[in-house]
Order: sequence, then C-alpha cells, then structure tokens
Amino acid sequence: MPIDARSLRIREALPQEANLLSQLALRSKAHWGYSRDFLDACRSELTVDASRLGTEDYQCFVAIDGGSVLGFYTLKNTSSEKFELEALFVEPEHIGSGVGRALIRDAVERLSKRGAKRLIIQGDPHAAEFYVAAGARQIGTRESESMPGRNLPLFEIAIAKR
Repeated sequence: MPIDARSLRIREALPQEANLLSQLALRSKAHWGYSRDFLDACRSELTVDASRLGTEDYQCFVAIDGGSVLGFYTLKNTSSEKFELEALFVEPEHIGSGVGRALIRDAVERLSKRGAKRLIIQGDPHAAEFYVAAGARQIGTRESESMPGRNLPLFEIAIAKR
C-alpha cells in the first residue's frame, strides 16, 4: 500500500532509537528469506551504534508516519565530496510503498546541499533494482564485511548541486 508522502516526515534519528532501528534492520533483511544463521552473521553489521549518531562523519535519518518509524538510512562521510549509504531499511510491511524512495531522495537532497558529488552504496542483491530505479549505476562489487567470500553489488549515484 503506497504511503501518502504528505504524512511522511524524515528527521534525524535520536540515540535512544538505536536499538529500535537495529531491530528494524534485522526484520527488513529477514524479509528476503535469509536464514537465521545468515542474519546472526549480519547482526553486528546491521546494528546502529547510538554513540555514532549525529557525529560529523555518521548521520542517521528516520521516516515517520503517524508516530511510527517506517524506515531509516545512515550516511557515512568518507570525504568532503563522497558519502556512503551504510544502511537503508524499511519495515517489511512497507517495502514497495514508497518509503524507501522517499528515504533515498532525502539522502540525495541533503548531500546535494552539502556539496557532495557522489553517494556510494553497497547494496543487497535483492535491492539492486531499487537502487537502479533511484538513479544509481553499478560500478563493481565489494566483499561483504559479515560474510567473507560473498560479493555484493556496489553502486554510485552522481549528485547534482542544488
């Protein structure tokens, strides 16, 4: 079911939301049918660290509708012109509803205002079509941090100045 964009609000995450966001990430990843062992291996990588929230090099934003967190994304500053999308997760019942599109659009707009030129995304294979539809192009692969030997698609979105 599509989300009404007028009711969706995106704001910076609060440190006390870190556990909620970590659990959301695991639920979202599980949506794709991954095994319990796979999810356990990814747990550390999917955990949102409250101590990093709001720091200069790491920012997290949440999509809220009616007081409920529907999804989130995190950005890591790797240079003045390049950022990495470290995470983008949506509650499973809202996957395909427009929340993810709103989150990626918000990230690109924020980065454009900061003068960034590139957004790098290491994506789950199930999300490849989503990132291409959002304007990304695949630039290669990168080995998973949590699953050695598993290569994941690597994407880039060129960011125009606004």
